[in-house]
Amino acid sequence: MALDDHIERILWTEADIAARVSELAAQISDDFREHTPSSPLILVGVATGAFLFFADIVRKINLPLTVDFIRVGSYGCGTQSTGAPRISCDINTDVKGKHVVLVEDIVDTGHTLSCLIAHLESKGAGSVSVCAFLDKPTRRKVHFQLVGDGKLYSGFECPDHFVVGYGMDFAELYRNLPYVGVLKPEHYN
Repeated sequence: MALDDHIERILWTEADIAARVSELAAQISDDFREHTPSSPLILVGVATGAFLFFADIVRKINLPLTVDFIRVGSYGCGTQSTGAPRISCDINTDVKGKHVVLVEDIVDTGHTLSCLIAHLESKGAGSVSVCAFLDKPTRRKVHFQLVGDGKLYSGFECPDHFVVGYGMDFAELYRNLPYVGVLKPEHYN
């Protein structure tokens, strides 16, 4: 079985992704440069879909930083969010009074992001920014509120298709594709 055969079309190539990650990392580095001398920036990767994006962006940010992961799920083995995200593995880092950047693979309905921002705010984060690899604004059901002087960084605006690759999956498959592509419907219907 060749995974590439399951892809209807490629939306963003490996080169497109690398260029955009470098741009986002430079922007985050510039925006937080003045804050990091006293306290490192905290990047929290949302597992598991963001793991490749997280690794790539962490290596490109030119600031003192610490990293952690949080695991939350709302899809299960389907293609539609349940609308009820559940944190199954929390961060270990103390975020009280600190600048946090949540690194997410895709912002779809907004339920997961809203849940995570509220969770970090309840832990006392001084600011919560979001760096999302993909954004699907046409699917938004919940409008999330950033904390403090938090910012929103978005890699690409994604059309309303079910996409996989670059860490994103369907039923835990396709994460290892080096690009982002539209999954053929016959592979998830």
